[in-house]
This record gives sequence, structure tokens and C-alpha cells, in this order.
Amino acid sequence: MAKRKDKAERPSPPEDVDEGPAHGWDEPPHDAPPGVKPMSNKQYLDELSRLQIELSKLQEWIRVRGLKVVVLFEGRDAAGKGGAIKTITLALNPRVCRVVALPAPTERERTQWYFQRYVPHLPAGGEMVLFDRSWYNRAGVERVMGFASEPEVQEFFRSCPEFERMLVRAGIVLVKYWFSVSDAEQERRFQARLKDPTKRWKLSPMDLQSRARWIEYSMAKDEMFRHTDIKQAPWYVVNGDDKKRARLNVIHHLLSLIPYEDLTPEPMTLPPREPDRGYIRPPMDEQTFIPEVY
Repeated sequence: MAKRKDKAERPSPPEDVDEGPAHGWDEPPHDAPPGVKPMSNKQYLDELSRLQIELSKLQEWIRVRGLKVVVLFEGRDAAGKGGAIKTITLALNPRVCRVVALPAPTERERTQWYFQRYVPHLPAGGEMVLFDRSWYNRAGVERVMGFASEPEVQEFFRSCPEFERMLVRAGIVLVKYWFSVSDAEQERRFQARLKDPTKRWKLSPMDLQSRARWIEYSMAKDEMFRHTDIKQAPWYVVNGDDKKRARLNVIHHLLSLIPYEDLTPEPMTLPPREPDRGYIRPPMDEQTFIPEVY
């Protein structure tokens, strides 16, 4: 990992996407599960600041060297995938690092080759794509909820490793994260969502079914790992019970997987403004301003 050369200002904090209202810069979400000593705000924010500087260096390395990076985020509902993705992208350029979160397939897409709807979203040179759920829907929610037949699931297990090996041979850096959360912690987060009207939209009937079918999802995940935890694209499991630690750990691990150098551009000097040439601008009262409520 490239070493930090000097101390920079802290970036804006990530929004806690899993529970509770948005928190201010000096008060990140208190998300340690019961019985676990929470990470101090200062420790979390200081380490987050350092890691986000390194992410910016990695971004520039990807852009300049033309790398193609794909990161998959899978796992239980309310395990912290969304919060980790937002934390990673917070200080990055969306032209280099973009998020793909596909809705349910359309009728037309259901008739396509299964991986076809994901291929257009793969990166070109100089891009990193974060998939908020991916082609692994076939082995998870589609299987458990009966949206895919057993022959379709078995075909996925045969095809997926070959598809991913093909991506790697094509020069794509493929990273797969599985966010794990305990039964008790998921229940706590679901209850928090039910109580918070700003987060209640996160609970869909599908989420409630995933809660009711905990064992079925566990069995589906275990079989998925047996077929798709391959040498060319292994699964990395993230302990998601403590969201702050999970976010920091994921960023640290991602940085460790891609060797990079510091290509941060040199500081720039702003040029002087052009001299006043007597141009008179239209009156301000001809423009429509929003009400200054605050």
C-alpha cells in the first residue's frame, strides 16, 4: 500500500445506510452490536480519512494504467453492503468508480443468456465497477424464492466459474466480498428499520421472507461457496456485525489486493482572473432564487 505523505483534511463522512438517521461529521453511526466495544469516533474517522486518501491514489493508478476492476458485494440483507459501497465511493470520481445496482430483470431479460444483462456494465480500461448484488442472485434469492428452477441453478454453478475465469483471462481484476451478519444482529437492524420512517423503505416483502427463511439462505450460500470459491476469483468474507470496522476492513483489504503507486497530481496554481473589461451583468432580481429557509 502506498504510504501517506502528508496529513490531509478529513473527507465528508459516509451516510449510515443501514439504520438510524444521518449522522454529523463528528458523530458517525454507533453501530457496534451489543456486547462489542464500539470503535471510538476519533479512531474511526482518522482511519477512514487515511484510507480514503489511499483510495484516491488507487483510483488514479487505475485510471492512468487502464486497469479494469470489478468488485462484487454480496451477503445477507442488512449486513452492511450498501454502507461499505458508499464509504468507498465517497471521495472517488464517479467517472472512474461507478456503482451498478440492477433492478429485477424484465420479461425480455428473463429470456436472455443469464449473464447477458451484467456484461454491458463491466468496466472498460481505467474503470472500477462496484456491483451492489450481482449475477449471484441466481444462487441466492432466485433459488430460495423459487424464481429460478433447480436445473437453472445447477447450470449457474457450472457456468459461473467459467464465466469468472473468462473475465480474469480478459484482464479484469475480480474481487468478491460476502458480508456476513449474525442472526441477532440482523434482527436488531431490521427492528431499527421498522422504527425509523426514513429507513422503512429498505424493508421489502423480499427482505421479510429472507428473515423467515434464514436456514434456507444459509444452505444456499454454503452450496454457492462450494461451487464458486475458485482460485482465480476467491470469496472474501467480511464480518459485518460492526459496521464501522467492516467498512474499514473492506477498504484496507481492497487496497492490499491491487498493487499501486502514488500518482497524485502535483499541486496546481490558480491562474489570475482576466481583467475587468467593463462587462455589466443583468440585474440579480431578474433571476429566480430558491427561498432561503435556513
